[in-house]
Amino acid sequence: MMLFYLIASILAASAAFAARNERQIAAAGAAFYAVQAVFVLCIFAGGLYGTDSLGVFSFDAAGMLFHILLVVVSAFAFAHSEAYLHGSDLRQTRTYSALLMLLTTAISGAYFASNLAVTWIFLEATTLCSAGIIYHRRTAQTLEAAWKYVFVCSTGIAMAYLGILLLAAATKCESLSYEAVAAAAAGGNALYLKTAFLLILCGYSCKVELFPLYTVGVDANFAAPSPASALISTGLVNAGFLAVLRVYRILAATEVFPWVRSVLLVVGVLSLAIGALFLRRTNNYKRFLSYSTVENMGIAAIGLGIGGAGVWAAVFHVVCHSLIKSSLFLQMAVVRQVYNGYRINRIGDYIHINRVGAVGLLAGMVVVMAFPPSPLFVSELAILREVIAAGKWWLVGVMLLLLCIVIYSFCVRMLRLCYQPNQDELHPSKADRKLSWSALTLLLAAIVVGVWQPAFLERLIAQIVSL
Repeated sequence: MMLFYLIASILAASAAFAARNERQIAAAGAAFYAVQAVFVLCIFAGGLYGTDSLGVFSFDAAGMLFHILLVVVSAFAFAHSEAYLHGSDLRQTRTYSALLMLLTTAISGAYFASNLAVTWIFLEATTLCSAGIIYHRRTAQTLEAAWKYVFVCSTGIAMAYLGILLLAAATKCESLSYEAVAAAAAGGNALYLKTAFLLILCGYSCKVELFPLYTVGVDANFAAPSPASALISTGLVNAGFLAVLRVYRILAATEVFPWVRSVLLVVGVLSLAIGALFLRRTNNYKRFLSYSTVENMGIAAIGLGIGGAGVWAAVFHVVCHSLIKSSLFLQMAVVRQVYNGYRINRIGDYIHINRVGAVGLLAGMVVVMAFPPSPLFVSELAILREVIAAGKWWLVGVMLLLLCIVIYSFCVRMLRLCYQPNQDELHPSKADRKLSWSALTLLLAAIVVGVWQPAFLERLIAQIVSL
């Protein structure tokens, strides 16, 4: 089944790349997302859920939940890209569309991979697709960002590869399947296991946007078109998070697990601190949202590090963050239509130009700051409870202080965009309120999840936590 999915998705992307006009590109996009929908239906309705495919893919709860999220965000990104790409030549449009589909396919492969090496291969494939998208505008700035992304991500992926080799050596396991490595990990060399985890975490941090390689993700989101940034900062980040989570679960039954949790706590605190502090310094709204991703993934890492209910909260946090952050990035695409830029100190008065979009940004501000009824309130409260239960009062103080900085930064930045006098000339194009409404639906979905957690969502997250 997985093989047919990959072939069909690649064929649809190829059709977009070979399209002769925008109508054919749209048709290829419709075919691509039809494949995604049929794939999900076949897994659930066809009784494939919980089974394996090709021996290296598994249709488990983690893959299904994140794949469904990915398809939703990717479809919104593709639809919003049509307006964003207006005025681009046909070659640029079809290349961008094809790469967006291929990126979605590669991320899906990473979600469903049940093998360490296969996960690594698909995450490396995302590097190439993302680099092409980053270079879409073909400017000196985007070229620099694309090469930086390729270089840093390749370095990170190489580190992760070494970590996988060390993990295989430590467990003396012939197979690199997660199940086989987990079964053999208990008797593995402690030093090898620790080093392997450090290398994998550092290597994949370029995808998860965690310390230490978080900068490449920030630059990528800044340089890429805003609709693509919605996909990179959510779907791709989730792929890296899931890869780390699965290694985390492998080491859960070993003697090094307390050390693993301590490392995640340190990385989480550092990422939260970096995100919070740079939110105050940046002068660009897209970079601002990117540093918010670093901050939120830091919170998720703290959840994994504290353990217990914190693991459930971390997964729930990442899921809800995908809906919220994709909504905010898509709103930023409309902001660019109006101002032709994202400069914080110069643009403003958005509430009178695009009231729907301004409401979407202000509501998104409230939700991403974890105020009720935000789903992030549920996850962050659960993590704080676990931290308090563990008696780590220093961590409680640090988290609350940094979260206060985040709240202040969001309030100042978003209120400035909506209400401060505008200092730049407006772009000739008017704001597309239909796109603002469309982006707002993702935010409303996140709020619904915060107020009422559907039973199937709770069931899937519970299964992910118990992997």
